[in-house]
Amino acid sequence: MSNKTVSKNYTTFMTQTALIASAALILAYLEMLLPDLPFVLPGMKLGLSNIATMFALEVLSLPSALFICLCKAMLALIMRGFTAFLMSLSGGIFSTVVMFVLLRGKRIKFGYIGVGIGGALFHNIGQLMIAYFFTDKSIFAYLPVLCLSSIITGTVTALTLFILLPNIIKMPVFKN
Repeated sequence: MSNKTVSKNYTTFMTQTALIASAALILAYLEMLLPDLPFVLPGMKLGLSNIATMFALEVLSLPSALFICLCKAMLALIMRGFTAFLMSLSGGIFSTVVMFVLLRGKRIKFGYIGVGIGGALFHNIGQLMIAYFFTDKSIFAYLPVLCLSSIITGTVTALTLFILLPNIIKMPVFKN
């Protein structure tokens, strides 16, 4: 492979990663603008930007998805402060690694819904671990509620990716 080909492949990869990161930031920002619903517990969100992270894991690579997590955490830092940054980063890294393992599982196939639920669950666990440092261990009493919400939010994000994926990969920038 020539240097020109390698450079073109790298440029394409970086462009794809940047586009997905941009989509993740837009989704995260839009979700921040949504008001909390009266029947939803404080802090609970759909996690729409995780659609972009799952897409990056499926189409690109783990490093791309981790870069996207860092971008989302930086947005949280700018918009909501250092604690939100830590919670976003820890939840994002945990969920991304778990989704990567579930997507690449050789023996058991989890499907997008299983991957989405696993990602949502471990995102919540990562955030609870950070919250523990700012509160106390009673914060883990919130875990059963977060497990239930992970099933709902993980299913929604997974189904959204399942519906969008065939159309997005047809875009010229994602054709290889």
